[in-house]
Amino acid sequence: MFKDFKAFLNQGNVMGLAVGVIIGGAFGKIVSSLTDDVLMPFIGWVTGGGVDFTNKYVVLAGGEKVTEGMTLAAAKAAGANVMALGSFVTAIINFVLLAFVVFLLVRQASKIIAMPDAGPTDVDVLLEIRDELRKK
Repeated sequence: MFKDFKAFLNQGNVMGLAVGVIIGGAFGKIVSSLTDDVLMPFIGWVTGGGVDFTNKYVVLAGGEKVTEGMTLAAAKAAGANVMALGSFVTAIINFVLLAFVVFLLVRQASKIIAMPDAGPTDVDVLLEIRDELRKK
C-alpha cells in the first residue's frame, strides 16, 4: 500500500496540483491586498468622503447595542446581529479579480500549448530516415 501511495505522489499531476494550491493561496493573498488596500480605498474616495466599505453593515437585531460610527468588529463584539454588506462586496471584488486573472493565465497557457513546434514532427523524421535508408 505504501508503494502505491508513493507512486501516486510521484505522478506529475499530484505535484502540479500541490504547486498550484500553494501558489494559488499566495496569489489569493495578493489579490486580497489589492482589493482591501488599493481598490476599496480608491472606490471609497471616488464615491466621496473616503467611504470605508469594510465597516458597512446593517443591524438586524440588537440595535440598542450599536452606537453611531461603530466598526463592524465592535458591533459584532457588542453582540449585535449584523449583515456585513461591505465585507460581502469586498469578497465579490476579490473573486472577480481572481477569476479574471485565472482566465488570463488559462487563456495565455492555451495559446502557448496551441503553438506549433518549430522543429520537424515525428513523421517528418521517420520519412527522412526512410529516404536515407532507401538511398543506401
